[in-house]
Amino acid sequence: MTEFVLICGVDEAGRGPLAGPVSAAAVILDDSRPIAGLADSKKLSERQRDQLAPVIRERALAWAVAYAEVEEIDRLNILQATLLAMRRAVLALDSLPQQVLVDGLYCPQTGIPSQAIVKGDSKVAAISAASILAKTARDEIMLQLHQQYPHYGFAGHKGYPTAAHLAALREHGVSPVHRKSFRPVRELLLAPSHAVSPLLVSVAD
Repeated sequence: MTEFVLICGVDEAGRGPLAGPVSAAAVILDDSRPIAGLADSKKLSERQRDQLAPVIRERALAWAVAYAEVEEIDRLNILQATLLAMRRAVLALDSLPQQVLVDGLYCPQTGIPSQAIVKGDSKVAAISAASILAKTARDEIMLQLHQQYPHYGFAGHKGYPTAAHLAALREHGVSPVHRKSFRPVRELLLAPSHAVSPLLVSVAD
């Protein structure tokens, strides 16, 4: 008789943006409750992700989303902060898995047997589910940050370095939710003519 092994899929969202946290999700799927349409979150539309996320949360045996904040990203670097968010997500699961499958090249240190799978979000259903939860959760946070800092346009670009975001940074300065270790932000901070705006200093204080 084959032993049943709880397998957890793990993925992240938000490594590339200039602002906001990096998110990670861990998902243990229930084989008896399949979910149609799972795929790499980057290959799905926002509407498809938003439709799938509640289904995943309802049907999964266990799921968790965790973050590494901007301060941790700046202190640790983005790779280590991402692994920290992944570790937090796995350890936050209601049921700990016996194997962890992670999208990409690196695995978080969880004490659980783990395997990194390149393009795993397109190959493993549990990783696909994790990629959807990580992406939708982070997008929701960026919408909240848009309410606090509407002049940056976070609702549209979610913190990624688009031309509009870079222009807003040059015009308004660096906010408390920008990643100061990322080159475009760091260069602005080092330029005397583009210091943190007085408006945002008061917010940060």
